[in-house]
Amino acid sequence: QVQLTESGGGLVQAGGSMRLTCTASLLTRRTYTTGWFRQATGKEREFAAAINWNGGSTVYSDSVKDRYIISREIAQNTMYLQMKNLKSEDTAVYYCAFDIHQPWMADVDVENYDYWGQGTQVTVSS
Repeated sequence: QVQLTESGGGLVQAGGSMRLTCTASLLTRRTYTTGWFRQATGKEREFAAAINWNGGSTVYSDSVKDRYIISREIAQNTMYLQMKNLKSEDTAVYYCAFDIHQPWMADVDVENYDYWGQGTQVTVSS
């Protein structure tokens, strides 16, 4: 059973930076898309960023574009979300997820992701 574990969340002041890490265990394949999603209290889970299996394609939501960078180390099965210029509206639980069926795409659709981490809380104080 593939397990994803997020880390790096916490409390940060508005305008600050933070890096989230997602580590996959029990994963024998390298071809998958990685996505980062977030869910604020009382809201639906929303897409933030995605990267395809070889890093050749990335996509970001309008709300995080130019502030977040998604990356991955394929050999280490580790993914990152570098966030800067954080705003209070970025406060949410952040989840990493894998899509193994369309690894060539940086997929934005939450329904297409097969494996999910437990989430890490990011709180931005204003």
